[in-house]
Amino acid sequence: MAVRGIRGATSVAENNPQLIKEATGELLRRMVDENQVDLAETASIFFTVTRDLDAAFPAAAARELGWTQVPLLCATEINVPGSVLGIIRVLIHVNTDKKQHEIKHSYLKDAVKLREDLR
Repeated sequence: MAVRGIRGATSVAENNPQLIKEATGELLRRMVDENQVDLAETASIFFTVTRDLDAAFPAAAARELGWTQVPLLCATEINVPGSVLGIIRVLIHVNTDKKQHEIKHSYLKDAVKLREDLR
């Protein structure tokens, strides 16, 4: 088994705790479903948010989904001039037999602009 990274991102319309948790939960469920992630094989999850999102930790959504034993970390994304705001990014590190090219990355809502090559 190898450790693979699964990337994903989503967006919220405003800096609202409920919206942040709901959007993050939706994204995590999609990432898990599309990659058949075994929660017991999840090494860690790294979350970032754009500078305008500080109403809630996106990691709270993972805890609500039952990932109570997985190490989680939240940070603020680099403030690049002209970058899209309202974005929540996720990187799941998972032990898997899948090859790198078999991993499916998930970009939802306005975050599809970040990786148009994956459409």
